This record gives sequence, structure tokens and C-alpha cells, in this order.
Amino acid sequence: MLRSFPDAIFPTGVIHEFLTDAPEQTAASGGFIAGLLAAMMQRGGACIWIGTTRRLFPPALKAFGVEPDRFIFVDLVRGKDVLWAMEESLKCEGLAAVVADLGEISFTQSRRVQLVVEQSGVTCFLLRTDPRKLNPIASMARWKITPLPSLLEDGMPGVGFPRWQVELLKVRNGSPGIWNVEWSAGRFVMLPEEAPAAMPGGKRKAG
Repeated sequence: MLRSFPDAIFPTGVIHEFLTDAPEQTAASGGFIAGLLAAMMQRGGACIWIGTTRRLFPPALKAFGVEPDRFIFVDLVRGKDVLWAMEESLKCEGLAAVVADLGEISFTQSRRVQLVVEQSGVTCFLLRTDPRKLNPIASMARWKITPLPSLLEDGMPGVGFPRWQVELLKVRNGSPGIWNVEWSAGRFVMLPEEAPAAMPGGKRKAG
């Protein structure tokens, strides 16, 4: 995936938007973002997660090597308050990232957010959860994450490592792409092409 970005470096201090059509994709996006944060937060800093609905179970962050006490969860009632809280949080230069679960945002609003992150260097992850309002915004990258069935190891109970179909739909000065990815041993692992593909809603293709 890194080769899709300019100089093969994951861009920070920018806006990454994640498009979701269903609750399963929202949950998958949250897990994928947690994996990205695991690497980013090794350099220090905390993360603020803002939304009107708590979609993330904080103890689950440990599965991605991130301690929940390094997160501040801000639960609000109105979407416009999420936008305001996100902007203000992004001004705090000591943060590693801000994640906002946001139904809608205009291009003008996103441009204002972009100017804030350029000044502070804090990365913004936007979960865009209303598929009816997916207008273009001033983001560096646009993603779509779909859950894939996990693979159980022989003789091991429970569930396997998280897997996703990762679509990088747009990236400024880079190359979009689609990959099947697993989180294991504390990192993202690319799956072979014959790994099960995703269907809308996270269902597995027959065959």
C-alpha cells in the first residue's frame, strides 16, 4: 500500500476520509484506522475520537497494540458540534490524530479543516457515515474499507485475525489501488490475490 503514496510514505498532517455504506463498513473502518494509529502513536501523543454514536469498544484497541487510556472519547448530540470539536481538537499540536464520525461536511468546511491540519501537523481521519452526502472534500486520500471473513488457524477456537478489503479510491499525487489486508503480529499483512473477496455488507463471495 505504501507505494501508492508520494515517496512511499504514509501521509500525516492531512485529511483521510473513509466512506461507509453500512454499519459493518463503519466498524471495519474503525479497526483499520486503529491499525494505522498503532504505528503513528509509537512516536507519542494521544488521539481524540469524536462522534454522536460510540461505535468503537475502547478495550478492542489493545488488539491493535494501542492502549485505550491514550484515547479521549468525545460523545456529542449534534453533528455540527462534532465538526466544531474536530476543528478545535486539530489545533492541539501534541495530538497524534483526531478521528471524527461525521455525517456530512461541505467542501468549504473541509478546506478550513485542511488549513488547520497543515498548521498543526495533526492527522485527521474522517468517518463519513451518510452515503447520501458524499460530496467531494479537500482530503489527501479517500478510502473504503470492507470486512472480509477471518481465517481460523487449525485447532484454534474463536475468530481469526481481522481482515479487510482496502480500497484507496483517491490519493493526491499517488496511485489508487485495492488490496486484501490482514492485521497480525502487530502489523498489516498483504494477503494473496486468492484470499476471499468481499461483497457489499461484508459477505463472502460464493465459490
